[in-house]
Amino acid sequence: MKKVILGIAILFAMVSCQKSVDAKDFKTAYVDTNKLLEESTEAKDIKAKYESIADEKGSRLKVEVDKLEAEKNAFQGNAQKNGQAWAQQKYSELQQREQQLQYTQQALAQQIQGQHGVEMDSVVVKYKKIFKDYGKEKGYDYVFGTGEAATVLYAKDQYDITKEMIKLVNDKYTSEAKKEDKPAAKK
Repeated sequence: MKKVILGIAILFAMVSCQKSVDAKDFKTAYVDTNKLLEESTEAKDIKAKYESIADEKGSRLKVEVDKLEAEKNAFQGNAQKNGQAWAQQKYSELQQREQQLQYTQQALAQQIQGQHGVEMDSVVVKYKKIFKDYGKEKGYDYVFGTGEAATVLYAKDQYDITKEMIKLVNDKYTSEAKKEDKPAAKK
């Protein structure tokens, strides 16, 4: 996602180099992209979706982890009773299962993170189009992005259109959701 925001910044920088107009003629604004993604309803919904998926799959995995922990505790009590050969074999089995569970946890986290990233990238692409349309509609020469990949070192607060953009993307997201709900309601 940081790469996408950096790409937006580079795009704006390239566009700015193509015009040679007096700086007084520019109409500019900026959007705090971090704040936009924190307050965007769509981004919040995506985050909640993947947190829910992680919780659900994580709870299933936790059952296996708890079961393994119980076996480890039982192993300590049974090790002396069943002899050294049994203890070594059982300990090896427990270590293998523990390692497998760790691999499973890592794979699950990577899978969820990858899917979340793909969806968030599509949101950023959608927002770039919204920024472009908004900038044209409002007559801006430049709309800069600030945040982790800051493209503005200084800007007067009067140029901050973040709140307007949050409202715009949330309104568009809500209206898209209503459009999707209507065909389902007719069925």
